[in-house]
Amino acid sequence: MNIDEFASEHGSTETDESFQLENNYTLDVAVDGDVMAKAGAMVAYTGDLSFKGKSSAEGGLSGFLKQAATGEGTPVMTVTGDGHVYLADEKKKVQLLDLDDGESITVNGEDVLAFDSETTYEITSMDSLAGAFAGGFTNVTLTGPGYVAITTHADPIVLEPPVSTDPSATVAWSTSAPDVHVNKSLSDMVGQESGERFQMEFTGDDGYVVVQPYEEH
Repeated sequence: MNIDEFASEHGSTETDESFQLENNYTLDVAVDGDVMAKAGAMVAYTGDLSFKGKSSAEGGLSGFLKQAATGEGTPVMTVTGDGHVYLADEKKKVQLLDLDDGESITVNGEDVLAFDSETTYEITSMDSLAGAFAGGFTNVTLTGPGYVAITTHADPIVLEPPVSTDPSATVAWSTSAPDVHVNKSLSDMVGQESGERFQMEFTGDDGYVVVQPYEEH
């Protein structure tokens, strides 16, 4: 194809929505005020925008992070101003959710790409997974109204409880917090310490659990 055809096929599109997908891997956010995003996720922007990172482990959204093996966190940033910001995270697929007022979803901190300033958040840590993840397993519970963009490796699958999942492959859930169990026989079978020996058990008969075909370490 010539350059005009290439530009036409891959050019950005604009709608009346504040959050929209440009393709499977890139999110376009129309910023008019503040938006929260994963630090380092900006690939381009237009208009008059400023970016302020939050890397401290205490206070505000700086707590919204998953502890890496080094014990250091991945910071988030506030995008402020008037314009469009384009966000992506290592070619992971972007899943866009529109939460109703009072509707909640809990997401692995590593898999949150961006969310509306109207959306409230609460940070929780599953210390029972400290054996598999340094510092435990940090999650963010996001409550609408507002858009939430999460990322997954490849296409996710949505399951209904009761179900047990590998923590490394678990992206999000809308049901109550899971119980964590250790499967010692599975650990012996694998022959080493691994994420598979820990299982997140979701009970009840409502809600959903999002898993991806990839184990995030």
